Amino acid sequence: MQSTIKQKIINFPLTKIILGLLLCITAFILAQQLVGKILDVTTIDKNYRNLIKGIIASSFVILIYIYFYKKYEKREIREFSSKGFLKNSILGVLIGTVLQGLTILVIWFEGDFRIISVNPFSSIITPFAVAFSVAIFEETLLRGIIFRIFEEKLGSYISLLISAIIFGAVHLLNPDSSVISSICMGIVGFMFGASYIYNRSLWLPIAIHFSWNFVQSGIFGAITSGNEKTSSLFSTKISGTELITGGAFGPEGTIQATIFWLLVSIILLVLIIKQNKLIQPFWKK
Repeated sequence: MQSTIKQKIINFPLTKIILGLLLCITAFILAQQLVGKILDVTTIDKNYRNLIKGIIASSFVILIYIYFYKKYEKREIREFSSKGFLKNSILGVLIGTVLQGLTILVIWFEGDFRIISVNPFSSIITPFAVAFSVAIFEETLLRGIIFRIFEEKLGSYISLLISAIIFGAVHLLNPDSSVISSICMGIVGFMFGASYIYNRSLWLPIAIHFSWNFVQSGIFGAITSGNEKTSSLFSTKISGTELITGGAFGPEGTIQATIFWLLVSIILLVLIIKQNKLIQPFWKK
């Protein structure tokens, strides 16, 4: 009897989520701190130190995730499979880049987007490292752990809704967030979940997430999610109505970004339904 209760607790979805989150978050923080301390005593340029730290910390999160859930769930970790890695990465980068490019294009037409100067190539290293590590860290936690495990029990539709609410709520805590920015982030969360369902690979949402953030901050020099500007390839000036520019929150809080993400979400959902890739909740199985 005691063994049965213990087994139920271990296999309970919330247990899987909490343990996975704790391990991955701890691994990310410890790796960053340890690698950071080692690199700080070297003569390596700060930009490259950030890049190395980001790559190692992110890789450590993936390795911990793979090892933990392979042992815990006794299965092959296909969501991080090398098969289809290149295809998913290229597709994701294209989607994120095009969406960000279209968002900036609307600002250029309807607001005021000006390139003040072109900076050295080294200016993109730090925003690249940040976008890279944030994409892997957030998608592993939010899609790989929370969304995936909820979906196994509650089904795809409810889990997509939960994913949207969580992502929107998390970004609501960011500086200068607004109703529009929160709605947009909610749709982004929905779209990331849908992109995972589309081929059951985390590489696709990671690549979309990375390219959107990197192009936004590292190339166009725009504010990302209300955070301070970082170095970028182009020093730019963005002005105009907050509805089109996103104001202090950045392009992620614009009406056009919301529309673009919504369109991609709908397209993905149609493809998923057409290909019968949705998971039914446990009470319908």
